[in-house]
Amino acid sequence: MKFLIINGPNLNMLGIREPKIYGKETYADLEKLIYETCDAENIEAEIFQSNHEGAIVDKIQQAYKKFDGIVINPAAYTHTSIAILDALKSVGINAVEVHISDIDSREDFRKISYVSSVCAKTIAGKGINGYRDAILFLKGLNAQNLTQNR
Repeated sequence: MKFLIINGPNLNMLGIREPKIYGKETYADLEKLIYETCDAENIEAEIFQSNHEGAIVDKIQQAYKKFDGIVINPAAYTHTSIAILDALKSVGINAVEVHISDIDSREDFRKISYVSSVCAKTIAGKGINGYRDAILFLKGLNAQNLTQNR
């Protein structure tokens, strides 16, 4: 199994940007957690981060027929990007949306997620551990789909 983990704008600033909201863990800590989780589950992982919407769209399109699942934290693009939504729809890869903070308890504009409609699940408010939950959920979903398709 091979998963693509996509992180949107400002996630490279974890540990620096608003630690009361996003925690003190750094982006390197997040990468370590993702790789350790995937290694323990025999999942190959590729992590991608960009502050640019088009680069995220390009990466999703490049995932077509190469990845079994996508874990995506579109960050601020969650609330604005129809392009990322359309890219996820176009590749037809199982996806899970992750947010480090609890977006539903923040500003009203953060409660709107364009990508949630095409994601199998949204995990929010669990800090970086939400990525572990997303990976495990996606692994189970893919295993279930393989069983049903036999």
